[in-house]
Amino acid sequence: MNIKAYMQSLGTAGREASRELARANSDVKNNALIAIAKQLDANRDTVLAANKLDMDNGRGNGLNDALLDRLELNNDRVDAMIEGLHQVAELPDPVGELTDLGTRPSGIKLAKMRVPLGVIGIIYESRPNVTIDAASLCLKSGNATILRGGSEAIESNQAIAHCISLGLTDAGLPNTAVQVINTTDRAAVGELITMTEFVDVIVPRGGKGLIERISADARVPVIKHLDGNCHVYIDEFADLDKAVAIAVNAKTHRYGVCNAMESLLVAESVAAKVLPLIADIYSEKSVEMRGCSETCKILPTISAASESDWSEEYLAPIAAIKVVAGIDEAIEHINTYSSQHTESIVTEDAGHGQRFIAEVDSSSVMINASTRFADGFEYGLGAEIGISTDKIHARGPVGLEGLTSQKWVVFGDGQIRQ
Repeated sequence: MNIKAYMQSLGTAGREASRELARANSDVKNNALIAIAKQLDANRDTVLAANKLDMDNGRGNGLNDALLDRLELNNDRVDAMIEGLHQVAELPDPVGELTDLGTRPSGIKLAKMRVPLGVIGIIYESRPNVTIDAASLCLKSGNATILRGGSEAIESNQAIAHCISLGLTDAGLPNTAVQVINTTDRAAVGELITMTEFVDVIVPRGGKGLIERISADARVPVIKHLDGNCHVYIDEFADLDKAVAIAVNAKTHRYGVCNAMESLLVAESVAAKVLPLIADIYSEKSVEMRGCSETCKILPTISAASESDWSEEYLAPIAAIKVVAGIDEAIEHINTYSSQHTESIVTEDAGHGQRFIAEVDSSSVMINASTRFADGFEYGLGAEIGISTDKIHARGPVGLEGLTSQKWVVFGDGQIRQ
């Protein structure tokens, strides 16, 4: 295969499809989502058979249990994909929304109108359900998309792509509105992230290594987050019952997710009271604790933390714990070591809460809540394409609105500028 020619053909088709999608109204896009759901249901045996091939190949290639779990599809997971399509169809369509309507002294009226980005390239690993999630969000927001899943899921993704193609055709939309790259050759990724004439945005979803590589080599703008070194700070004015519940949930609800807490900061005035309570529960759940010197005095059986622990995303039952003088040191520590994903303060002092959300430079900042809430569904976005820790365009969970931009529109009645 000539990879460059193949990717150019996908880019050309995607650009043409994006123009047709920009003309499609909400009913047409929703009908397409429902049609895809019907095709996925009708072809589930084919999809599951393809997934079995991927699972067999994965076991043969030595994939670990965690990756095999992410790769596996079953009837419940197919049902969840179908339900997700219906949920996206029910979401409000952001395209065409007018905001900031006003009239200028010249008599012209102007507003901002929300519009699709155009063609979105999405690069992801392991989970074939992302193929449906990404396709549905891009379609609803009026964007064509080119999807490149992991090589370990190639059979599953191609089977799902066939269902998407059939659904788009049933709804009268070009089946090139969603294209799944059919080669595992890594050169395809290199082409995708540099095709500035065809692709408007790249969204990488995967491990830190993948995202760093994409960000370094891409010529197309990238919406990304590299890692999730999230913090909980227990303030001197914290309700300790809330503090324990939040610190436990943020760390132990799920370990391998980007919004799990990795570092716990505790004000020195309450550390001796609250740390033993948290440590008892962490120990029950087999969480390894690594602490600063003050933490180790309070919890003498835990390991000493190294400098690298303060910036680590463990994605595992490990927590770094530091005792700080107060809110000033907590904010300074977070802004120094955080990956700018999600941070939370536990406090009953309104002034400290306001300082925290104003001064902590992360995409989600919380008062008295677990970091696990940093999620598109929990934020009411219905679904998300990923989390962005960038500061331009989209930040935090990226839902339908994050896959659009705005342009100025002007309404005149013959005015000319004097």
